[in-house]
Amino acid sequence: MKENKNYILSRLSTEVLTGDGAIGTMLYTKGVSLDSNFEHLNLVRPDLVAELAREYVTAGAQIIETNTFGANYSKLSAIGLGHKVTEINLAGARIAREAAGYTTLVAGSVGPLIAIKGEEREDRPEQIADAFRVQCHALAEGGVDVLLLETFSSLPQLQLAVKAARETGLPVCASLAFLEGGRSGDGSSVESFCQAMETAGADILGANCGAGPLELLKVIKRLAALTDKPISAYANSGFPEYLDGRYIYRATPDYFAAMAREMVTAGANIVGGCCGTTPEHIAALARAIRGSRPPARSKVPFIAISETARTTPKVASFLDSWGNRKVITVELDPPKGLDCTKIIAGCRRIKEAGADAINLAENPLARPRMGNIALGSLIQREVGIEVIVHITGRDRNLIGMQSDLMGASLLGIRSILAVTGDPATMGDHAGATSVFDLHSLTLIKLLSDMNSGVNAIGNPIGTGTGFTIGAAFNPNTQNMILQAERLRKKVANGARFVQSQPIYDPAILFTALEAINDSAIPFLAGIMPLVSERNAEYLNNEVPGIIVPDSVRARMKGLEKEPGVREGLAIAKEFIDATASVAGGYYLIPPFGKFELAVELIEHIQQREREKQS
Repeated sequence: MKENKNYILSRLSTEVLTGDGAIGTMLYTKGVSLDSNFEHLNLVRPDLVAELAREYVTAGAQIIETNTFGANYSKLSAIGLGHKVTEINLAGARIAREAAGYTTLVAGSVGPLIAIKGEEREDRPEQIADAFRVQCHALAEGGVDVLLLETFSSLPQLQLAVKAARETGLPVCASLAFLEGGRSGDGSSVESFCQAMETAGADILGANCGAGPLELLKVIKRLAALTDKPISAYANSGFPEYLDGRYIYRATPDYFAAMAREMVTAGANIVGGCCGTTPEHIAALARAIRGSRPPARSKVPFIAISETARTTPKVASFLDSWGNRKVITVELDPPKGLDCTKIIAGCRRIKEAGADAINLAENPLARPRMGNIALGSLIQREVGIEVIVHITGRDRNLIGMQSDLMGASLLGIRSILAVTGDPATMGDHAGATSVFDLHSLTLIKLLSDMNSGVNAIGNPIGTGTGFTIGAAFNPNTQNMILQAERLRKKVANGARFVQSQPIYDPAILFTALEAINDSAIPFLAGIMPLVSERNAEYLNNEVPGIIVPDSVRARMKGLEKEPGVREGLAIAKEFIDATASVAGGYYLIPPFGKFELAVELIEHIQQREREKQS
């Protein structure tokens, strides 16, 4: 480590430095399996890591990175190595320090924290900062010259990382991954990134990964017009192509070096490579920019301009009668095959009974059924009743999700219930996997963004999708405070109505409504009429999120067929009678597609309403 902690900053004021290239790509080419944890190699194969570092020094890199990109507690604990965070980072720093010698600088690589797929729990800001703090202090102790926070897609998380990194006293380089169009994965623009990082106190601002060299060049030009701080640029070697079981990057060293010269001209002070770049790319880059000096910049002050709020035409909603009468929605499962006759007939009967909307679940219990978007469009067209389509994070990645949601809007779907979804392992298809790029909270945020006329990264999609966004709520919990807080986050993200899991105890509904009374959005209490003792025991013992009280199960004991159905309906009606004074609406979930049970409950609700008015 250089004696002067600002040594790198003083050098960057007069010269352009060459960074190194990809670490993961090169370790893979050296025979390390993609299933391996690359950072753990610092402990189990340090010679291999050192060999790669020396190759980059020989190629002409003036700054080499530590092999610690994912050496944080979030990633390492997932594979049982959470207790080795400090050890792995120290080792990574010392390996790079030794390979760098006295002339090459060492950047401590710190990547973003990655959430576990399907996990809806979100770490608190102080937990996130603590994870970065441990890693950054270990790298500083190991002797790095600068901390490189790279490949972040979340600007708020990067802000927390910068705060933690600054505590070490080392210079901090903050780098966001920008995609095509100049926005990060969370939709942050170059302008908002620059403003946030200058406020946070980053010493060097940069971009890496994301798209290829051409897109990164555009980002560097925009950054150079916004800041006086040094700029780093670490581009991918173009877009990868999947060939013979591996990803191949097509950009040649000569092309990469030519783009590097343009980045220097645009204002970059550090130029290196990210995914797909090799020592050959860095050698060509070093030759191309050797002796370069930072060009003068013409800074353009950043002026925040509020965009005119995008609006969508007001359309009729099943919630329009909220507060004037009980709003009723009914859930029916799409068919397992191609025959829609039964569900169409059931929807017609439910509409005639007076329901406001039909819910269509999406592959409940992770078992495949007819696509609910297409079916929902058909029901709306054929029956003339609004459909609430349930959308899960399980079955689509972020790209497919946006595509299908735009298609749903095109087909006239106007209400979406956003849920995480049952994991694929619950289903009957052994080869199926869960995607979970999105969970309920982030899916609601995406729907809200699309309503505003932008996609997940802030690029315009038109006037907006116009969805009425719904959220699920589980009142059958021992921690109602936690569930209420989760609902507040969903409302903050854009949820406009709530449907609950089935409730059998009126006291639970009263407690839930009291806990969420500050949320101020329509709450539809879930009711699933029981049909037999077996049905009651199954729901209570095997279905997550449902509790059937002992007193209710006692009433269903020994009952099946028609007696079981009648008793189940009696219990449901008693629940309605007990909660009618506080419930603004109900979400009916007839089991096994028995829509006639929903019809009887609708009639009971309406009869109560008539009696109240007379």
